[in-house]
Amino acid sequence: MDKLRKRVFFRCHHTGMKENDLLFGAFAERNLESMSDDDVVWFESLLMDNNDIDLHNWVMGREPVPPELDHPVMHLLLNFKYIT
Repeated sequence: MDKLRKRVFFRCHHTGMKENDLLFGAFAERNLESMSDDDVVWFESLLMDNNDIDLHNWVMGREPVPPELDHPVMHLLLNFKYIT
């Protein structure tokens, strides 16, 4: 993985909320390597520019995703099933 993917992978496992660490970490493990560079940049921006509670609520379906975050990676996140 290149530097960007390594940075995003780390961030996914260290979000600030244990629940997000588990969810985003598992998502990154399954999807990050196959994502395009542009999608990885967008994903990093999503993680860095939004607070953990909003991210959690959006992905868990507790709050609607803002229209400006309508993106293929967000759709992947919303459809991601974390199974242990």
